[in-house]
Amino acid sequence: MSAALDAIDVRILEQLQRDCSISTSELAERVGLSQSPCWRRIQRLKDEGYIKAQVAILDAEKAGFQLHVFAQLKIKHLSEEERERFLAAIEATPEIVECYSILGERDAMIKVIAPDIRWYQDFIFRKILKLPGVEDINSTVALSEMKRSTFLPVRHLAKAS
Repeated sequence: MSAALDAIDVRILEQLQRDCSISTSELAERVGLSQSPCWRRIQRLKDEGYIKAQVAILDAEKAGFQLHVFAQLKIKHLSEEERERFLAAIEATPEIVECYSILGERDAMIKVIAPDIRWYQDFIFRKILKLPGVEDINSTVALSEMKRSTFLPVRHLAKAS
C-alpha cells in the first residue's frame, strides 16, 4: 500500500521531472530537506512506483528523425495468442515509440518516428501491415511539434494538510 504523498514528495517529483540529473544534495536543498531524508523519500517514491525510470530525453531531429506519424490501426478480432504476438511485435519495433488501445472505428493508435516519408511508406508495408491482425491503417503526419512534455501535473497528489 502506498503512503499518501505530502507537499515535499510532490516538490521532489516536480524537481526530478525538470532535471533528474541533479544531485541528491541539490534536490534536498531545492525542496527544503537534508540529504538523507531526501534520498529516503526518493527511494520510497521509486519503490511505490511513482518514479518508473530516470532517462535522458534525446532530440529526435538531431538523431535523424524528421517525421512524427500518428497511425490508427484497424485490427481484426485477435485470439489471446495473436494479441500477445501483436504486443510483442510493437514492443520489438523501436520506431514505434508509443501505442494505445483506442475507442471508435479504429482499435489502436501508434506513434512512429521516421527519417522521411519514403522511409515511412516502406515501413508501412515492411512492418505495420505485417503486425498480427492489422487490416487497415490511417496515417497522419505531424507538420510541426507545437508542444511536447513529459511533465505530469502532480500537485493533486499531495494530501490535504
